[in-house]
Amino acid sequence: ERGADTLVIFDVHWLVNSGYHLNCCEHFRGVYSSNELPHFIKDMEYEYDGNPALGELIADCANAHGIKTRAHQVPSLGLEYGTLVPCRYMNGDRSFKVVSVAAWCAWHKLEDSRVFGQAVREAIEKSGSQVAVLASGSLSHRFNDNSNAEEKIFEISNEFFRQVDLRVLELWQRGEWKIFTDMLGEYAARCVGEGGMHDTAMLLGALGWDKYRGKAEIVSPYFPSSGTGQVNVEFPLG
Repeated sequence: ERGADTLVIFDVHWLVNSGYHLNCCEHFRGVYSSNELPHFIKDMEYEYDGNPALGELIADCANAHGIKTRAHQVPSLGLEYGTLVPCRYMNGDRSFKVVSVAAWCAWHKLEDSRVFGQAVREAIEKSGSQVAVLASGSLSHRFNDNSNAEEKIFEISNEFFRQVDLRVLELWQRGEWKIFTDMLGEYAARCVGEGGMHDTAMLLGALGWDKYRGKAEIVSPYFPSSGTGQVNVEFPLG
């Protein structure tokens, strides 16, 4: 309804060990089974169109900021869980082109991911694309123990994680971005943030970090899944 033609997705299920990486093929097609939780997702067919020009432009902008970034157009490089799940529910009719960004950044600094997010915004503004940006990860991300995983699939793994998650959502809804960005590193460490919460750093970098003035809008209420804290939130631009 707002005219978006492309989804740029920060995917915390795409693990990288060095540098920043984008998957921006002209076309994506494959069959996906989760190597993490194959009993959850298996043999899922997918097909989406890509936006190579935007992916290459993002890489150029990030490199100009000193963030080593590569844009890939490799047909055998498939899409990952964190891209495929939102696309399954939001892009079933292939209305949106897709650019996937690795956001499980094992050895990266959150500050670098902030700058990368800033570069993503610059690239979007230079492009001819109308882009929706998705940070595809969780809040707290400590899975339940194997001994009780099945019976506690809809329970949080620790009440401390729930309470911090809920406090974070309060800060987001009030627009307290200076407080949140100051605590992001500690939050990611103490609450086992998924992928180190690099997707969140990228998103806030794109929005303006502590200078962002929007107030988050909760789309669906906070809920636990397999011990982790989940929510769907919109970060409005104006």
